[in-house]
Amino acid sequence: MARHRSRVPESAAGRRLDAFVAELPEVGTRALAGRLVTGGAVLVDGEARPKSHRLAGGEALEVEIPAERALAPRELDLRVAYEDEHLLVVDKPAGIVMHPSGPEERATLAQGLLALGAAGGDRERPGIVHRLDRDTSGLLVVARSEEAYERLTEAIRERRVERRYLALVRGEPRSRTGRITAPIGRDRHDRTRHSLDTETPRDAVTWFEVRERLGERALLEVRLETGRTHQIRVHLEAIGLPVSGDPVYGVPRDLGLERQFLHAHRVRFDHPFTGVTVEVEAALPAELLAALEQARAKA
Repeated sequence: MARHRSRVPESAAGRRLDAFVAELPEVGTRALAGRLVTGGAVLVDGEARPKSHRLAGGEALEVEIPAERALAPRELDLRVAYEDEHLLVVDKPAGIVMHPSGPEERATLAQGLLALGAAGGDRERPGIVHRLDRDTSGLLVVARSEEAYERLTEAIRERRVERRYLALVRGEPRSRTGRITAPIGRDRHDRTRHSLDTETPRDAVTWFEVRERLGERALLEVRLETGRTHQIRVHLEAIGLPVSGDPVYGVPRDLGLERQFLHAHRVRFDHPFTGVTVEVEAALPAELLAALEQARAKA
């Protein structure tokens, strides 16, 4: 843990506390600054203040800065589906974790993105504005600068980034389309799961449309309106349509699958700098395509 002590310059009068802290060399990002302020690691004249606190100039500033793991770029076999100077859209393979979460040395998506020029936000999650589970494949939008990160994060928060998935499920949908509105949070009995049975519910909305009926299975196109942890898998289980291959919420090893049949196949959004619509699609990976052909043959 490092400690920063300084005097707020008079020129900073009127500035937000989190914005000022973000410019400290030891901090560097608005996301980290916000976490430090909210967590009480930032003191102004010896007192914790909210992120929106306006500085007067001349105050004594003290910041406790955690010793963060150095994230080294690492070349990964990632398909770049779209890129420009501001952002990337990458096609994530299944089996790659998003960012470091322990002492293990395995490669993470964050390292691969760093090698592709990702930047902005958390130092350990550079450029990452939304997530995919480790064993979910498909498209991710990634920032290449702090400004791009802030604009894309705002677009995600305001639901201006359309994210569509393909999911193979077990069961027969009762309607061609549907909207699932059920709050999700960490399961009250099993802390490793998320569910509707929770003490910390957060609003969650998922849309689906049947693409193919395949006997005891169905291929769905799913659209996220919110982005809660494991949202699609939890919501589909809740309506009796568990995802094929899903070892936690669905049907483990269905059709020989080693992971859930869930693929982020399409993203659509207005570019945060140019306003031009960006629309990208990603084909099903080979193992999911093979499972889908099995389901078709069994139907």
